[in-house]
Amino acid sequence: MRIERTLRELYRSDPERADTLVFGRRAGPSRRGFLGGLGLAAMGRAVGGAIVFAATMPAGLIPAALAQEARRNRRLQLPGKDPNLILLSDRPLVAETPEALLDDDTTPTARFFIRNNGDPPEVTGQPDRWKITIDGEVNKPLELTLGELKAKARAVTRRLLLECAGNGRSFFVPRTEGEQWANGAAGCAEWTGARVGDVIRAAGLKPSASFSAHYGADVHPSGDPTKIVLSRGVPIRKLMDENNLIAWEMNGKPLEPMHGFPVRLVVPGWPGSLSAKWLTRIWLRDTVHDGVGMGGTSYRVPIRPMLPGSAANEKNFVDLESMPVRAIITSPPDGTRLGANTREIKLRGAAWAGDFAVRSVDISLDFGASWQRTTLSPPKNRYDWQRWTAALKLPSDGYFEIWSRATDQRGIMQPHVAGNWNPEGYGANPMHRIAILVG
Repeated sequence: MRIERTLRELYRSDPERADTLVFGRRAGPSRRGFLGGLGLAAMGRAVGGAIVFAATMPAGLIPAALAQEARRNRRLQLPGKDPNLILLSDRPLVAETPEALLDDDTTPTARFFIRNNGDPPEVTGQPDRWKITIDGEVNKPLELTLGELKAKARAVTRRLLLECAGNGRSFFVPRTEGEQWANGAAGCAEWTGARVGDVIRAAGLKPSASFSAHYGADVHPSGDPTKIVLSRGVPIRKLMDENNLIAWEMNGKPLEPMHGFPVRLVVPGWPGSLSAKWLTRIWLRDTVHDGVGMGGTSYRVPIRPMLPGSAANEKNFVDLESMPVRAIITSPPDGTRLGANTREIKLRGAAWAGDFAVRSVDISLDFGASWQRTTLSPPKNRYDWQRWTAALKLPSDGYFEIWSRATDQRGIMQPHVAGNWNPEGYGANPMHRIAILVG
């Protein structure tokens, strides 16, 4: 027991040296991310037995909850939020939802992930006096208060999935810049608000308008009020999608401060950074927006595959638009131990595919040698995730891994590992894996 305790202590203080002692080699960034703060005994306890593949499998194939184990000592402590959310950053505040907490058809606000780029603004006075400007390539620039918007616009409610562009980033090898998300930078809530397209049409969209620019009131981490934290935009064809909302409610209640109170954009299917929180302005432009978070390698992926870890040629990059297809297992949780002689397990999960519908979700118990089709439910509306269920037969007691993969309506399937490596880690969507122990 003392050996195990010493090893755990060493991993907490110097994971690279511990990795060298255990595996007889230097640890790369991805293995440090997996093993940091985690002893081999603790890895074993995660599934009740030895993790036989830990020394040789690439980080992208290690079950997500095991990869997260090193981070789980950092839990979010925030009123109104589930204490099991994983804290990735204190400032700006970033917190991930473990896959097992995404088991509801509609993600509760308490379990919805947090991705801030700055600090939430202090909202004083009446929230209905909050002002939103629509200007630029329009015939009649508008300055509306939130109260006026609520009174004049027809409110609609949609269940829409939002997902950070970096969801799955921790699965890239070698490690990339940015918050090291597993699969939990996504959530599907009920949003209520005005259609963006209705508001833009009220301002009179000019033929010259080709791109939008979104602005929020979040405060730059430096505290400098003149610095813009993030300003991204989309082509007009995406902006006018009838599912995009200027939202003031989330799950039937006013937005909470961390989710954009009093009003935000919701632009589903594309990176969540486009869904500006604390919305103050939508600027219509006659050219591609060049705000903070646009251009270079920001929210962009390679056109021609690049050598992982190499320097980026910015001319080889294009904006990430529709998010990639993904399926996750939400029940049972990774690391579940079942009683001896259990011969069937009930599975649940969710799947989504950006602008596209999910055609199928399949599961495997034999490392991808064979696959079983699940029962896939239709979405409530476009951009809703699709829930799936399955009953999986277990041949015996022992250690098993369950893999899930989704295929979208175009026939595009999740890969085994994170592909199309890019320096900021966008678009990683490898198959989700959980480990269970029977007996």
